[in-house]
Amino acid sequence: MSTGLRVAVGGFALESVSFLPQQTGVEDFEREARRGGDLIDALSGTASVAGGFLAGLEAGGAQAVPLVHSDCSAAGPASDAAFERFRDELLQRLADAGTLDGVLLFLHGAMTTPARPDPEGDLLEALRAQLGPDLPVMVAFDLHANLSPRSAALCDALFGFHFSPHVDMAETGMRAARCLLAKLEGRADPQLALVKVPLVLPSIFTATALAPLSDLVARSLALPEEVPGIIDASLFCGFAYADTPDIGFSVAVVADGDKALAQREAESLAAEIWRHRAALLHEDMVHGLSDGIAVASRQALRADRPVVVLEHADRLNNSTWCLRRLLSEAPALAVHCPYFWDPAAVEAAGAAGVGARVSLVLGRNTGERAGGPLSVEAEVLWVGEKRFAGTGPMRRGRQIDLGPAALLRIGRHTVSVVSVCTSAIDLDALEQFGIDFAELDVLLLRSKTHFRAVFEPLAASIVIVDTPDWGTADLSRLPYRHLPAGIYPLVREARAPHPDRRGGPIHPSA
Repeated sequence: MSTGLRVAVGGFALESVSFLPQQTGVEDFEREARRGGDLIDALSGTASVAGGFLAGLEAGGAQAVPLVHSDCSAAGPASDAAFERFRDELLQRLADAGTLDGVLLFLHGAMTTPARPDPEGDLLEALRAQLGPDLPVMVAFDLHANLSPRSAALCDALFGFHFSPHVDMAETGMRAARCLLAKLEGRADPQLALVKVPLVLPSIFTATALAPLSDLVARSLALPEEVPGIIDASLFCGFAYADTPDIGFSVAVVADGDKALAQREAESLAAEIWRHRAALLHEDMVHGLSDGIAVASRQALRADRPVVVLEHADRLNNSTWCLRRLLSEAPALAVHCPYFWDPAAVEAAGAAGVGARVSLVLGRNTGERAGGPLSVEAEVLWVGEKRFAGTGPMRRGRQIDLGPAALLRIGRHTVSVVSVCTSAIDLDALEQFGIDFAELDVLLLRSKTHFRAVFEPLAASIVIVDTPDWGTADLSRLPYRHLPAGIYPLVREARAPHPDRRGGPIHPSA
């Protein structure tokens, strides 16, 4: 039954690695953009936040008014021109949408631009200036959001993924939609509290199955069931590679009509996170390059299933550190490296043709931090355009466009080379190129946590290898410019946080 409610739906998301020289420009966001009716057609039924928005509104009998949606996942900082272009389009489409009862947005929470350390806050500020203070606006954020108190003050409620791998993106969108409809129908009065914690983790330590993070997430999930009046609770791990004054953990709690209750529960969970700060760092899980490749090679020789080598520091899917070592030190092993980003190598392979043997340079534009260029002699096994519908738990139903691509064989190693930068996180990355995971000795991945949803139960082991690239586990290597004082573990002697009794975030003690 229709309620007659009209709710705008949109999204503008990017997880920015601020230190990368490559910016994410207008054309990158355009590649992922969906507008108007195409937004509904492309994202309905998908495992995305927008898919959850649409499902929640449909279930509640409300009409979705589509705006524009673009999600570039993880890449370099957004260009200021791209931010301004999509901000202005969102605002214009809102202005053209007619009478609205509410707004649902997906923002990552870790976007940066060269001129803006908090572009999501800037966007929400512009949105509020246009819409006024009374129209309900609810926002879904990524678990890796570096949330700003300003953003929290500009929306009626916010919601985050509970898990990494992000297998609950659609459910997060549905939580936001249900809460918005409850407010609009007078069934709830959402009151939001946000508390910051001066702690940031390398992404590999934010896998939510790792204890004690798993216990902290479980507590946040239990709050609405155990504490009367709590509607929702989200724990955000922050994103260590976005250089912003708001970097790090946050806790958001939504209570029904009782902001003080939301504040108390958020402060309590934040204090528990701080108490576990040392245990949340799993530095013993990480190998250096030489040791990691040696350990993985030994394990692969005796394992009955493939070993995953995780080169987590690679943020552009073009590092040559581990690939070079595996080619030279493990030439007898069957190794596959999916989604190596190198449009020039794809073009060269295409020019040579299937069946040709060709001298190639992989990573011709790769910098020293990513290992530098790698010269190889390769056989071209396949070339062509690669587009398909995702089937994995995070990309189900989404159209994946890798652009022109090639499959290369280098001895016993195979490498799929693509023109669009994306991470391999599920079996689509292998099966779309005819690679059988079970036949491999080693799979070289550049994911952080998302690969675990599919590959952790399938692999004999996971060997995490740290390299000097821009996603390193050693955060002291990164040239932060906006890092606030007292962030753990960069300041190991950081003192315990204290709550700001004005209802603001937790800050380090003076």
